[in-house]
Amino acid sequence: MLQNLHVKNLALIDEAEVEFQSGLNILTGETGAGKSILLGSVNLALGGRYTGDILRNGAKSGLVELVFLVEDERLKEQLKEYDIFPEDGMLVLSRKLMEGRSVSRINGETVSMNILRSVAGLLIDIHGQHEHQTLLDKKNHLALLDLYAKPEIASLKEKAEETFKKYKKCTRKLEESALNEEERKKEMALAEFEVAEIKEASLENGEDEELETLYRRMVKSRKLKEGITEAHQYTSEDAASNASDLLSRAIRALLEAADCDEKGEQLYNQLLEIDSLLNDFNRELSDYAKSFEFSEEDFYETENRLNQINHLKAKYGSTIQEILTYSDEKIQRLKELEDYDAYILKLEQETKKAENELKTICEKLHNVRKKAAKAFSEEIKSQLADLNFLDNRFEICISDLGHYTANGRDAAEIYIAVNPGEALRPLSSVASGGELSRIMLAVKTVLADEEDTPTLIFDEIDTGISGITAGKVAEKMRVIGRNRQVICITHLSQIAAAADTHFLIEKTAENGAASTHIRALDRTESIAELARILGGANVTESILDSAKELKDLAAGERKYQCENEKKLTY
Repeated sequence: MLQNLHVKNLALIDEAEVEFQSGLNILTGETGAGKSILLGSVNLALGGRYTGDILRNGAKSGLVELVFLVEDERLKEQLKEYDIFPEDGMLVLSRKLMEGRSVSRINGETVSMNILRSVAGLLIDIHGQHEHQTLLDKKNHLALLDLYAKPEIASLKEKAEETFKKYKKCTRKLEESALNEEERKKEMALAEFEVAEIKEASLENGEDEELETLYRRMVKSRKLKEGITEAHQYTSEDAASNASDLLSRAIRALLEAADCDEKGEQLYNQLLEIDSLLNDFNRELSDYAKSFEFSEEDFYETENRLNQINHLKAKYGSTIQEILTYSDEKIQRLKELEDYDAYILKLEQETKKAENELKTICEKLHNVRKKAAKAFSEEIKSQLADLNFLDNRFEICISDLGHYTANGRDAAEIYIAVNPGEALRPLSSVASGGELSRIMLAVKTVLADEEDTPTLIFDEIDTGISGITAGKVAEKMRVIGRNRQVICITHLSQIAAAADTHFLIEKTAENGAASTHIRALDRTESIAELARILGGANVTESILDSAKELKDLAAGERKYQCENEKKLTY
């Protein structure tokens, strides 16, 4: 869950820090206090679009930092795929914003924007007005149905994807192999030439590397040999004044000292050993010098062989192994072209077999989805009734795409009627903004146990609702909050009263500049804030009593739900 939010130098926020809790976290405040800025800062930390004007006046940079507690083992496994590992169960996502650029980090390490967004998608799910609009795109309806049916459908979808890839590979191969007689003869002639050219070269793995090393030695041999010869002159007996001659003189000079005492003998013996090592060195140096003796014929043959190999590399592969593999593939292709009719027949049979396998899987997928669509629709209808859609009908209609995909052949679309006597129509042509937010909430409630994202943020969930409906929405928020962390910005007292933790966002004037702050409220402060929402500027005793009653009612409902859950558990 999201434990901490730290914001610095963004818009009206000089510096703010919030410690979120589990369950339902509610944020309220006056219009213009900065609620949208706070949510916007979370979006920025998760990889949202950034423009320089978001920085606070006079600030050169801004910072947003989110601290998550990661306990779920499945989530940890998913993070491993990005080489990200929570430290003591903590994961810190931060984004430093500067004029014209930004730097994103996870646990202190710089990451790309794509990685930041991918990781954020595992940790938090934000539902604002834009997110509600995704319900209007019917391409998302099948994904919702599949999420609902995940326990029964997951293995089938994996099998469908695997079988679809196999089918596409067969169809692609069949299409690519469609040749007329003239094209077949041309391809055979070219393949025979290429195989013969590679075979004639008699390539051996590693040969090119050995030749390149030898060629470099040949090119450098003259200069290297001069240096080696000079070194040999300084150390051997071939020159008038050399190390070997000087050592011999030193040995003779130290002979008397060797007979004098033990130390002299030790030094004399060391000198003899140095002389022996120098003789060994000279012999090896002489042999090394001979290794740089190349004839013009050797140089010519090496250069020609390298040119031949590099010519083949340019045509058939960057390494000898790739060239040999290419040759094997062409030999196999020649066999296919020689008995072309039999080859095509075999491909057609393989394609038909793959299609039949895919068809069987798609039918199974369709049957599971059809059954799940009915159950999913019934649960959504029940949730919508709880959200004050008193006479609603809800169906997920499944149709045939007319072609195969990695996800089967199904398309899905939500149809709904929200008023008595209305015919079922596509969701996109029926629902208003307020209805969409409630439908999304109903969907989230039904899918609460299937979705893996530990933190949900709702913004503008109260758009277009009030009264009894607001109370129903609050109830659903509490239901979702029992299984995962929920953070909600609201303007409605009924929803705010349901908070497990209530935060107030307020704007103050400091040093001639406006600044936004956020703080957690205790029970008394929460009741006062509820009264402000209910009564505006004129808060009377009766309004305070109403606010207290709202709070008590919400607390009572929460207690009742918890007790009910315990009874069901036992």
